[in-house]
Amino acid sequence: MIPSLPDVLILPIVRAALAEDLGRAGDVTAAACIPEAARMRAVFAARKPGVLAGIDCARLAVLEMDPKASIDLRMRDGDAFEAGAVLAEVEAEARAFLSAERTALNLLGRLCGIATLTRDYVQAVAGTGARIADTRKTTPGLRALEKHAVRCGGGINHRFGLDGAILIKDNHIAVCGGVEAAVRAARAHVGHLMKVEVEVDGLEQLNVALGMVAAGEGPDVVMLDNFDLARLAEAVRRTRDGGHRLVLEASGGVNLSTVRAIAETGVDVISVGALTHSASVLDIGLDAV
Repeated sequence: MIPSLPDVLILPIVRAALAEDLGRAGDVTAAACIPEAARMRAVFAARKPGVLAGIDCARLAVLEMDPKASIDLRMRDGDAFEAGAVLAEVEAEARAFLSAERTALNLLGRLCGIATLTRDYVQAVAGTGARIADTRKTTPGLRALEKHAVRCGGGINHRFGLDGAILIKDNHIAVCGGVEAAVRAARAHVGHLMKVEVEVDGLEQLNVALGMVAAGEGPDVVMLDNFDLARLAEAVRRTRDGGHRLVLEASGGVNLSTVRAIAETGVDVISVGALTHSASVLDIGLDAV
């Protein structure tokens, strides 16, 4: 079971989304058409198969509008479901429930889409030993939720933000004057608990990083950026034959058609920006019962 995110992390996002939708005057349609005392019961139901993520967003959206609502969660984040599956059943004040509907569905559909796409990538590399990781290419303001959705789909999280780890990329290297200078500067700046990763764009730069590792001053992780399959396999060979304890991460040019071949080169991690920047919203509906 995937641990749920604490409500305290979800609530500010849900409240901001509700406030955006309610606008300046609230739900004028519900106020005009629905009797004040009316109640309704409905289910969140899947229109397509997928993996659940974000059910607590739906729960909190309803409770923010009707704190006395009754919510029966039929599934939990990380559960796989088929089309037609009931994800949750709710009984609440009709006006409040209808006002929460779109916020609940927007977040639920977005996060289920990410979890489902992640599951597809994880299944594509099954048996290779490679792990699928996300990136920081997330929707502003939704990173905690979207990275949670990746975990629901069986993926792992890369660094959460700029403060999570040192990641030396091509522009850092250009300004510093090379891989060696950049890594040494990073090592001198941080403590023993901070991981250091460096991006390399070719085998020559990899050799520099491997030499530093052999000397006990290199990075913890090397990102192999836009390497073709032959160079990925050679990078793995050089690293393993040298006995280096180093995580190799493949990045760039990754999609569902290419990810299996990339994994079979022997890399440890494959980072996929598409998990969060290109996932389609999964079709979830709210049906009155």
